[in-house]
Amino acid sequence: MKTLLALLAGLAISSPAMAQKAVFSQPQTTKLDNRILQALEDEYGVNQLGSPITFWLHVLHNNDGECRVLPLTGAQAGFGGAARFTSLVNQSKAQAGTPRLDGVAQGWVMVSSGDNILPGINLDISIAQGVPYYDSRLFDLIGYSAMTLGNHDFDAGPETLANLIQGTNATTFISSNLGYAAEPTLQAQVAANKLASSKVVTVAGRQVGIIGATTEALNTISTPRFVTIGAVVPAVQAQINALTNQGVNIIIVSTHLQGLSAEIEMTQQLTGVDIVISGGGSELMANPGTLLVPGDTINAGGPASGGTGYPRFALNAAGVNTPIVTTGGEYKYLGRLIAGFDNAGNLITVDPASNPLRVSGVAPDAVAPDAVIQSQIEAPLATANAALANNIIATANVALDSRRSVAGVGVRVSETNVGNIIADSILWQANQLAPAAGLPLADVAIQNGGGIRLDSVLPAGNISEKYTYDQLPFLNYLTIVPNVTPAKLKELLENSVSRIPAADGRFLQIAGMRIRYETIGRTAQTVTQTSTTPAGDRIFSITPGTRIRDIVLNDGRVLVRNGAVVPGAPSVNMATIDFTAQGGDSFPFNAIPYTRLGTTYQRAFFNYLTQALGGQVSSQDYPAAGQGRIIRSN
Repeated sequence: MKTLLALLAGLAISSPAMAQKAVFSQPQTTKLDNRILQALEDEYGVNQLGSPITFWLHVLHNNDGECRVLPLTGAQAGFGGAARFTSLVNQSKAQAGTPRLDGVAQGWVMVSSGDNILPGINLDISIAQGVPYYDSRLFDLIGYSAMTLGNHDFDAGPETLANLIQGTNATTFISSNLGYAAEPTLQAQVAANKLASSKVVTVAGRQVGIIGATTEALNTISTPRFVTIGAVVPAVQAQINALTNQGVNIIIVSTHLQGLSAEIEMTQQLTGVDIVISGGGSELMANPGTLLVPGDTINAGGPASGGTGYPRFALNAAGVNTPIVTTGGEYKYLGRLIAGFDNAGNLITVDPASNPLRVSGVAPDAVAPDAVIQSQIEAPLATANAALANNIIATANVALDSRRSVAGVGVRVSETNVGNIIADSILWQANQLAPAAGLPLADVAIQNGGGIRLDSVLPAGNISEKYTYDQLPFLNYLTIVPNVTPAKLKELLENSVSRIPAADGRFLQIAGMRIRYETIGRTAQTVTQTSTTPAGDRIFSITPGTRIRDIVLNDGRVLVRNGAVVPGAPSVNMATIDFTAQGGDSFPFNAIPYTRLGTTYQRAFFNYLTQALGGQVSSQDYPAAGQGRIIRSN
């Protein structure tokens, strides 16, 4: 008692009458604050408001699993994997389900905040096998309370997502700002109560509402086709209000908005939310001393990122401090937020033990893999992956760089040798196929950096078939767009460089031409989507940019000089992928005619390496520093 009184000296404790929904006065408690809270709870079972904590909710969460179900390899070998992840989830659920010595009720929810699948080898294997997909079975075995839809969940199209959902037996997918009336296969999952705006679960006698939402940019970065996309904040607030009116007084919002900053901005506009789970950014929040997967680093955070450590905090529209959590993806971590509530559903405190748990097979925190998942899901996928990895299709005497952005170099900010190879493969393969399809030969080719997925450098040496799948996993088909005018080509290239110096998936790797652009003193083009055609092509309004200064074809013809289209400059035939031709990544083709060729960009890459290059990638043809195809003058 003396210790408690000493800690309380000079501290004003608010009365229960002052309690409001989800009350926090500071983003983080100090060590002294935590000692006071613990002393209050130990001595009296009360919190800093003088109101008893009657329920502890363990919010278990992950994000961006992206079909990465196999254990990690290389420097991170011994970590990750869906089988170990599931064992860790089961341990955490068991802990949350064990009665507390003080008699206070506790329980758990398990939530994914999106990007549950990603096109690639593992999803291809699932699709070939048929419903239920391996991931569908995995989600049921993990035992999710709800799974938010992310942008990558739509990458393989609405039918594949519908098949994924259909294959589950006990999993609900959520997003409050999406509509499926024009996509019958997804609407059927709504009718089956597997796809909803929110989910209410009962935990230790308490109702907990879990509300989902998906990035408003879905239509430009994925392929949702005729799924309608509404504004996030109004949709989420409407669900909060509806659940609150039903008597649900604990509200979790699980969103996939592409990064923590977007979730912070959303939280600042909401009322009535207790906890926010973020997805899409894979920011690794953790407190000092947390065990990490080797090579991973804690997101530094700061004032604009809701503080540091785990969780982060943001003031909602009512001035209430709200915890926000997320963690690293690919089944490497399980987030665990332990939140204390009173009888009225007021969030009183966050247990200092809250922190992400790494998925480890290495002491001191090793967990044994779940035997069912290991044998029924990981093993068949590992066998198929090994066959592709063992099939060596080419060799390179130069390192192949496909990093996204490092010190101003990467496929999302600059030319790279991998980007050049892939763009060349699209141009070459399109021209192999065009005559039989009655189409003109392509002069140029473009590939968006966002479709190049391996954020890494492959050392000089062997190139496997698996590398081509890992690098180009999406179901993107080669497409020829005839008669692209010089003015339209400039608009497309302006879009490519419009976000520089920021790294962005719209940055293009190119073939058949050279370009020069500037940023200082130049205007970045902006585009705004205005509609979608019945065929799914996006239509944009365009505010012109002035960054592209020169466009010169490989045969020497000049299309743009000093920012102006050269009079009489010819139109060109373009090879690209259907994602781009339909307006993905905000490319303003605006439904000009195009023809798909029926070959994926992965297969074009494979064929180019094995046939056009004869299995040899040389530093002479593809130097590490690039070939000067894309020049930034300032």
